[in-house]
Amino acid sequence: MRKIALIITILFTGLGLMAQTEKEKGLEAITVDAVKGQLNFLASDWTEGRAVGTRGEYIAADYIASMFQIYGIQPFGDVAMPATSGRRRMMPETGSATKTYFQNISLIEYQPGDVQTFSVISSAAGSENAVNFGYKTDFFVRTGVVGQTAKAPVVFAGYGFENTEKGYSDLAKVNLKGKIVVILSGFPGHRDTASVGYKKLMPEDMYARYTIERGKTEKLEKAGALAIIQVNPDADPMTGWSQNQIYPAKTNYYEADQPKASYYDISMSLPADSLTGNLPVFTVTTRLANELIKGTGINFAQFEKTVAQTLQPASRDLPGKTVAFQTTVNSKVVKARNVVGYIEGEKKDEFIVVGGHYDHLGKWDGFIWNGADDNASGTVGVMTIAKAFASTGKKPEKSVIFAAWTGEEKGLYGSKYFVQQAMKKKMNIVLNLNYDMIARDVEGDELKNKASMNYTKAYPGIEEQTKKNMADYKINLDLGYRASEKPSGGSDHAPFAAEGIPIFYFMAAMHPDYHQPSDELSKINWEKMTNIIRIGFLNTWDFANDEQYLQKRVLTAE
Repeated sequence: MRKIALIITILFTGLGLMAQTEKEKGLEAITVDAVKGQLNFLASDWTEGRAVGTRGEYIAADYIASMFQIYGIQPFGDVAMPATSGRRRMMPETGSATKTYFQNISLIEYQPGDVQTFSVISSAAGSENAVNFGYKTDFFVRTGVVGQTAKAPVVFAGYGFENTEKGYSDLAKVNLKGKIVVILSGFPGHRDTASVGYKKLMPEDMYARYTIERGKTEKLEKAGALAIIQVNPDADPMTGWSQNQIYPAKTNYYEADQPKASYYDISMSLPADSLTGNLPVFTVTTRLANELIKGTGINFAQFEKTVAQTLQPASRDLPGKTVAFQTTVNSKVVKARNVVGYIEGEKKDEFIVVGGHYDHLGKWDGFIWNGADDNASGTVGVMTIAKAFASTGKKPEKSVIFAAWTGEEKGLYGSKYFVQQAMKKKMNIVLNLNYDMIARDVEGDELKNKASMNYTKAYPGIEEQTKKNMADYKINLDLGYRASEKPSGGSDHAPFAAEGIPIFYFMAAMHPDYHQPSDELSKINWEKMTNIIRIGFLNTWDFANDEQYLQKRVLTAE
């Protein structure tokens, strides 16, 4: 009998050791084949580049919602009433109001109208001289949401750059209200990697390096500027203004008498109760820029060289200089959708949000811009983590929202809208995971396993648990960790971070195919992408089920 009892004990002990945990069940659901299957459709020509509010983006949204439903993820979007007539697209089949997977958003789409004027007026010794410049000859304008006519004095604000944490501000000692502001692109020392400015002010956030200018515009508008004049001494701005756009010989495109507007001519904004986002940004040629500073004593080249080493701003008014301009705007309303599902946790009102944008650049210039990496890859990451959570068979402690954002490429509008609505509802969001471009290799990555993870510095448990999960589950990634006190940048974690919500997000690499039609499926690193999804799931599972990993700690001086 003792032998039999021993055998039974050993047998059950062995079975216990072999039994899968819920976490392991979820991990098992994340396979390269599952990733490939989803990405092959999202980044195909069927979705037509997924431009905001287009047919292709609607097709992509329907697909994502369908996959959520297959995985058993519950809808977390708007409530829809049953349709009694007309189109029934994605309407509920029940006879009562019910939740959908779609959070519907109205966006204002706008682009420059037919009339754009720009004059530099120089005053001296009681005389005044106006020089009138031509649209798309010496200047281009990214308009505000409505047209404007203005005449105002000019102020030079260096780079228009601020990093108050590191003690630099081009804006601190100048009054910008009611002024037209001239700024240089970049930041102090950005062209000299050996300079004091570069070493001190280079953004750690890989993505933020590419979104510096967007942040400048927001700050200058808050400071009361009437318009921005942007000067880039390194570039020929006329390259993007060419009137004789010759379409590449890919399909049936040809040189048209009326070339269509560039994707970058078209802007979007969220509607607001008051007029916001109405700061025109003029990009100008060197000769126009030189007319602005003629006689003021400012030399752009000397300024850049000096400030890169001294970090002493040289912002000041330009006496005797006035700019007059007129902009007109063509606009319309565009309907777009976030796709949102969730798994209800034991704590129904405590949420983790796992998100990534599914929009891209659409169709233009004779190509479909499929955006396989940007950001079909991140969207698949969200979908696959949703599948993994559902596959655990266990209800997490915290509720987990899975979101595919629209409008990122136009200004983070999908995630901004979600966060706005969440704050109005006083939702308790405790963490955001963002996936953006998780499937490519950086130049020089011989092992093809490098990626980065950024997170909110006050929550070091995020990095600690990431390292533990990487080791425990033997995930082949060489992760670079970047902790930020106030994470920012041009991706969808930013609206969450702005509300004080801790974030972590993954990005694999910036690459030459970024925002190019060559961002195609053939260049995807499937193993890396799958591994980034795995670590994202492992982390999120832990954070959703154990409070210890998300404990805020007091920041200490380094």
